[in-house]
Amino acid sequence: MAERKSVHEVEQDLRALLERHNLGPQDRLPSERALADLFGCSRETVRKALRRFERDGVLWRHQGQGTFVGGAPATVERSLDRVIDTVSSMDLMEARLVYEPALAAAAARSATPEDLVVLRRLAAATGAARDWREYETLDDAFHKAVARASGNALLAAMLTSLASVRGRAAWQRRHDAIFREARKREYATAQSAMHMAVVTAIEAGDSVQAHASMKLHLEAIRRLLILCEQPGRVVRQDAAP
Repeated sequence: MAERKSVHEVEQDLRALLERHNLGPQDRLPSERALADLFGCSRETVRKALRRFERDGVLWRHQGQGTFVGGAPATVERSLDRVIDTVSSMDLMEARLVYEPALAAAAARSATPEDLVVLRRLAAATGAARDWREYETLDDAFHKAVARASGNALLAAMLTSLASVRGRAAWQRRHDAIFREARKREYATAQSAMHMAVVTAIEAGDSVQAHASMKLHLEAIRRLLILCEQPGRVVRQDAAP
């Protein structure tokens, strides 16, 4: 019985395949099954190698259509960016509630040990944030790490575009207000605990619980955002479950 190939060896095989067939941007690769047969390894090993290439921007995948060379088409990104430029903070939260729980569920099926180390570190770090700017940076990094752990570079890229709203002044002002009025230490501690619940579910491979934990986390932020926008209302972290 032949010795099983490592992910590193399959990565080398993939590079050789790209060079041998002179595959360029948007050329489609053979299926995972075909690559596994070609390289003499398991489909899981092929999947891990493809995932690493995706993270480096060498490949991108479209569910149901296949794996392609290069990055996702820029026209898709530009179109999404135009829409994002017009949305409100509440639009962003509604979109995140639809999108991010599904990403967390996918991460529960695909996260690597390396992904889990990063996720757990960021989840803990959000609770120790010293000010709003540090919290915002760590929180953004955590959610993007969940997206990367989904193993789908296209989904991760779409979240990055969605998260760009966080850089806009309107969102910054609202989130800053939430952070201050909800008592920054209480807010950071509570959100960190919710982040950790997401990580625990992903680590357990429980996609249902990962979906539920991420949804609970985002719904809590959404409620605080609504309260913050009501004149005369004092926002407290205990307004969220």
